[in-house]
Amino acid sequence: MRDLTVISHMPDYYHGWPTLSRRKNGELLLVYSGGRRAHVCPFGRVELMRSHDSGKTWTPPTILINSPIDDRDAGILETRQGSILATTFTSLDYTNHLPEDHKERNLWANAYQRITRQQQRALLGVWMIRSTDGGGCWSAPYDCLVNSPHGPIQIYDGRLLYVGKSRWKKEHIGACHSIDDGQTWQWLSSIPTRPGDDQVDYHELHAVEASSGRIVIHIRNHNQNNLAETLQSESTDGGKTWSSPHEIGVWGLPSHLLRLQDNRLLMSYGHRRPPRGNLVRLSDDDGDSWSAPITISDDGTYDDLGYPSTVQVDNGTLITVWYERMSNSPMAVLRQCTWMLPG
Repeated sequence: MRDLTVISHMPDYYHGWPTLSRRKNGELLLVYSGGRRAHVCPFGRVELMRSHDSGKTWTPPTILINSPIDDRDAGILETRQGSILATTFTSLDYTNHLPEDHKERNLWANAYQRITRQQQRALLGVWMIRSTDGGGCWSAPYDCLVNSPHGPIQIYDGRLLYVGKSRWKKEHIGACHSIDDGQTWQWLSSIPTRPGDDQVDYHELHAVEASSGRIVIHIRNHNQNNLAETLQSESTDGGKTWSSPHEIGVWGLPSHLLRLQDNRLLMSYGHRRPPRGNLVRLSDDDGDSWSAPITISDDGTYDDLGYPSTVQVDNGTLITVWYERMSNSPMAVLRQCTWMLPG
């Protein structure tokens, strides 16, 4: 069974880089970078949609973060204490891009003039906001040390673990953790660089804790060796140390990791060459090996798609959401697949 649908409500805007999460009460939360005019532009903001019926319907979006510069990849997590954490990073990359259309150029020029260049640079960072009332009220953005598209996870001992990449300072990949429900973050460990690689070409990490306590992370690799493949690293001591990243034979990226109800691991990832779409693979040995791919979508027209994330609901059904620029519009939408594992 594969049921594919477009779930975004605003066809005149570009949607990017979503994260899907399921709360303890069954509600689904979906965050993404919305309000956009293009893949790179000055208008990005973090938006939130909710589903109370396992993805059959979605609320109109609520704006969570809308800084004067571009707010990009968004992650979300409900902690065991019931707090909700949303993450993003800010970018000025749009200053290196100008649209050809004159009207669009004027829109961008107006956006440039909202604040000074010095104020723009001061807003660059990796950010988190926190809610303790189910997402009704949110804190101001605060520094969470690293960023990755799908945000932090919670591990067996109650700590929150965030593997990612520092930005706008010295670029560095590693793990930070929080022992106070996400209010503050401390650096925990660095992730080693594979011999022959440049760490600057590691991007967009995500983590999952296996039933054994082993933590598995996936890394988007832009080094020439295994270019555009997913690399993997593991920790057996709660994130204090990590194995050297290694290939797993998977072309495609970035990866979102989920532990299923039967304790198998699921990786969801984008595939940006024909057939373009989104795939998942399973591991029944805590990430030592991964299955052949299972197709979620394979009808993509452009490379501008992916960043899938997946949740599992009570009856075992899986729901995957990603972003995609489709053939009928320059504006990317949010697509959803509701599906079951074979067998």
